Amino acid sequence: MSIKENRTTRVKLIVALGLAILFGGIYWFLSRSGYLETVCDCAKLHGHIIQWGLLGPLAVIGLMTLAVVISPIPSAPIALASGLAYGHLWGTVYVVIGAETGAIIAFFIARTLGYEAMRQRFGDRLSVGLLGSQNAMTGLVMALRLIPFVSFDIVSYAAGLTPLKPWRFALATLVGVIPVSFALAYFGGELAGIDFNRIALIAVALGVVTLIPILVIFIRRRKGSPKRAKGLQR
Repeated sequence: MSIKENRTTRVKLIVALGLAILFGGIYWFLSRSGYLETVCDCAKLHGHIIQWGLLGPLAVIGLMTLAVVISPIPSAPIALASGLAYGHLWGTVYVVIGAETGAIIAFFIARTLGYEAMRQRFGDRLSVGLLGSQNAMTGLVMALRLIPFVSFDIVSYAAGLTPLKPWRFALATLVGVIPVSFALAYFGGELAGIDFNRIALIAVALGVVTLIPILVIFIRRRKGSPKRAKGLQR
């Protein structure tokens, strides 16, 4: 490894550690000051966002970024409050920007601090099967983004520990997060007369509809594997 590459790696490590410490410090402050309860309460958060005026959109983007990087902070109340404050369109835009930014930061932290350790531990096994296909991993990230009950944070960190290329991760996240963000912002915009049982049913239905094609593809590949193996033996 050249001196230039060593320096670049060192800078990345410092930045990744700095980001981890920064976001950890922000979470500690929110939890100690009581603001974390406000962030978790859609109605209270909406009131604060309105009070912040022109800084409101930046607050939504910042909070969404924070919620993605730090797993204990829920992102749904922030997205709902954004839709309630700014409507379906702009509420969605601010949520998508924040979620995408947070996902990229989480991916970068995991890739910088954990990927080399994973590669040393597992070696070539990191590029075998599903992990060896950039297209398959891209599709998996995109599909997981569409499932409401799959942790956004865990997917981002886990993807950073795989060989998935950063631009593919960013694109898959963007495509996958837009419909979910719009749904949450839409529900937020209609919050006054919304039926929360209906939200739960729609969320579950969206998850099931997303999982079905993934399971079908997985089963077909499992069935096709022995045939391919026999063909190779011949």
